[in-house]
Amino acid sequence: MFESSHFFFSLLILTFLAAGLVKGVTGMGLPTVAVGLLSVVMPPAAAAAMLVIPSFVTNVWQWLAGPDTSGLLRRLWPMMASIVLGTVAGAALLVRVDPLWSGLALGIALLVYASYALVSPALSIPACVEPWLSPIVGLVTGAVTGATGVFVMPAVPYLQALGLDKDELVQALGLSFTVSTVALAAGLLMHGAFRLDQLGLSALVIVPALAGMWLGQKIRARISPRRFRQFFLLFLGLLGLELVSRPFF
Repeated sequence: MFESSHFFFSLLILTFLAAGLVKGVTGMGLPTVAVGLLSVVMPPAAAAAMLVIPSFVTNVWQWLAGPDTSGLLRRLWPMMASIVLGTVAGAALLVRVDPLWSGLALGIALLVYASYALVSPALSIPACVEPWLSPIVGLVTGAVTGATGVFVMPAVPYLQALGLDKDELVQALGLSFTVSTVALAAGLLMHGAFRLDQLGLSALVIVPALAGMWLGQKIRARISPRRFRQFFLLFLGLLGLELVSRPFF
């Protein structure tokens, strides 16, 4: 029993160190890495329940630790408000729709986008369209989050197209993911699909997640903007591949 418990807690620590490291470098990926590794030893639903607190804490840190917290909030608040509306309204879809198949469509979209962006010039959003496009992107992101529980589309490509530098992009992702995490938890709570008693073990993995994220941030500081963009898009492609493969494994 002792050996089993020792193995389990060692696996938790290593899993969230690895997940935090990926998030520190790219600005995302903690849920994907953690659930993928933990699902080897526990049901995916139990693994997902463990992500609530470390995901929230690391996202808040990612947002607040960036170079322009207040400036990004002023610029992106219409998008964030729309994410809340879309996610809370769309959370019912996550309860009723099989997320494996909605995730398949999302994964295909991610693969197409990442493949295109890797071989073409970076997309750019003109400043004149941002005031009306941001709320639309927020609403669509909220609806997708409600259907799949995944926060990345179309928010991540949109934020990347705003011309932010690598640290600003990671900070903007932290803000977007923080808002999405809170909105999704609220929406699921409203629909009876989230229980507060699932949070206990989740709190235990905050420290390794933060340690891994700190190390990842150190690595990101040494990566050139071009290399960061390549790494970022490759990870988006891997995330898409993981979503596409879920219904078949």
